Amino acid sequence: MSRLVATFFYVGLLRPGPGTWGSLAALPVALVLHWTGGPLLLIAATGAAFAAGLWATPRETANGPEKDPGHIVIDEVAGQWVALLPVSLGAWQVGAEVTALWPGWIAAFALFRLFDIWKPGPVGRADAMGGAWGVMTDDIVAGVFAAIGVVILAALAHLPVIL
Repeated sequence: MSRLVATFFYVGLLRPGPGTWGSLAALPVALVLHWTGGPLLLIAATGAAFAAGLWATPRETANGPEKDPGHIVIDEVAGQWVALLPVSLGAWQVGAEVTALWPGWIAAFALFRLFDIWKPGPVGRADAMGGAWGVMTDDIVAGVFAAIGVVILAALAHLPVIL
């Protein structure tokens, strides 16, 4: 069961770039979560994915040398959902179809992958914690950075054009 959770239904076994595959797999699931229960369900699912990752990660790393093996992608799923929260909240707030905010989806994905790979400042410090908390928390922090980036880009995109 821990393998199923950690790999997000075996998506983490795809190569190359299992983290990118995990982030991509999180997108349609986020869409269904939004359609089913709006941003509140997406928030609840993010919390559940984080908790499930805290449970599954030690089981998946117990007998191996790596502290954060590539096949564990539940952390990317949780982080990607954090990055998508402004899109879900924005669509819900204005009553728009969430798919109409497709530039936000692309920005959330690209920014999350950037911060997850680059690991600037707090992302890297969270990763250095080690253990399940480090595996999971660095992606949540990367998701927060990406979410902030999505909000900034949305604000810039909606500024009135000054001629």
